[in-house]
Amino acid sequence: HAPRTMALFLSAALIMATASVASSYMHPSKIGTHGQPWGIAERTQWRDTREKQRCYTEVVTQIESLREIECQRTSEKLFDVIQYGSLPHHDSNEASFPLFAVKSRNWKNDRPSVFITGGVHGYETSGVQGAILFVNTKAAHYTEHFNILVAPCVSPWGYERIQRWNAKGVDPNRSFNPNGDVVEGRSFNPEAATEESAALIQFLKEEMGHVADWTCHLDLHETTDSDETEFRPAKAARDGIVDSEAGEIPDGFYLVQDSTSPMDEWFTAMINSVREVTHIAPADSDGKLIGEAVSQEGVIAIPSKTSLGLCAGVTNAPYRTTTEVYPDSPNATPEICNDAQVACIVGALDHIISVL
Repeated sequence: HAPRTMALFLSAALIMATASVASSYMHPSKIGTHGQPWGIAERTQWRDTREKQRCYTEVVTQIESLREIECQRTSEKLFDVIQYGSLPHHDSNEASFPLFAVKSRNWKNDRPSVFITGGVHGYETSGVQGAILFVNTKAAHYTEHFNILVAPCVSPWGYERIQRWNAKGVDPNRSFNPNGDVVEGRSFNPEAATEESAALIQFLKEEMGHVADWTCHLDLHETTDSDETEFRPAKAARDGIVDSEAGEIPDGFYLVQDSTSPMDEWFTAMINSVREVTHIAPADSDGKLIGEAVSQEGVIAIPSKTSLGLCAGVTNAPYRTTTEVYPDSPNATPEICNDAQVACIVGALDHIISVL
């Protein structure tokens, strides 16, 4: 597809070069009028000044290769790659984004079912690559114990532009319950539904509707320095917030715990597994991480993830968490970040095997 892709790229570049809105990057804090929420024009300006920095087709190639993984004993293929949806591109000259999930073939109703998601925030690279790495290197073993479903890149537009939001300026990881309660001043609040969340929810309800009860859902994320330098100011500009209090980025790995389903020993097992790969984030001077109370080392507890619109609350799995890798640490590399995501999944599944 390289010639066609290049032709589309050149065509899109020509159109954007002649457009009234410049395509060069603009910091979100410079968009709109200070203290006034963005309208359609400001959201469009924000979208059109987010530059494409990498190609989602490279991820698609990685995902499609996973269908070739075989059982070492029988040589049978272990996984199906399913296209569960397609997201239209805001530029009509660009192809739409196909959405993929990887599903273990030997699905049995009497096995516990595990759901892994990555790239809900497209800019968080190890969420995408960690999910793919798990399927490539570890998932075959766990198909003997679990039904496994993996959606490696939920937000491809954000992946290409290294952005937290989707093309409409909405946070996909707050969009899984648009009717949730908004609490003023709370750092976690639901936002409007997105095409990304709607596609995944429809897939779970329709094609995966036979799964009455999920056992585990791990949603793979990162906390980055750009959360403070770009995305906090972007949210303040978008929402017309005048005083946006700066936060402290934790140096290390941590997990987000749903206070309505704490599973403390499970979280301990995941932290201990990740500790073998990378360092765990220490609490700040107030005993918190990202402004939230620490429930145990490397773990913060927040209200129900379903009520907040988080992806990790999209199923009824009692074992549910959001992972947070810190890729900007001087002690981290992309490989370490990917390995940390895999170590967390392995620790999670090993613990469930031990107690079920």
